[in-house]
Amino acid sequence: MEEIDFSSDSFEDITGRDQRYDARAYALLMDCINYLGRDGGHMSGEEITDEFRERALDQYGPLTYDVLTEWGLKSTEDIGEMMINLTESRRVRRGEEDSLESFSGGYDFKEAFLGPYQT
Repeated sequence: MEEIDFSSDSFEDITGRDQRYDARAYALLMDCINYLGRDGGHMSGEEITDEFRERALDQYGPLTYDVLTEWGLKSTEDIGEMMINLTESRRVRRGEEDSLESFSGGYDFKEAFLGPYQT
């Protein structure tokens, strides 16, 4: 996978009104959305969070959990909150069936991001 270009969008409009998440977390999420949306189909919350996990692990390896928590993410619900901010900023479109609940109850962050590196 290619390195994520964090300079392509500063996300200042979002982080200026909602400071919970770092702009780099939005860049990572947009990278996932762009990859999943290449065929123009709808993406479920599960697909987005799964791709987010894969790309984060690919980019940051054993440091992934520390990086994501530093950026304000602690659960898949946080990914859902970021998705809401991205739809409100008109960077992504929201389907009728899309909701914050579709990001609830996903994987456990500690298990997903620390587990692969524990022996």
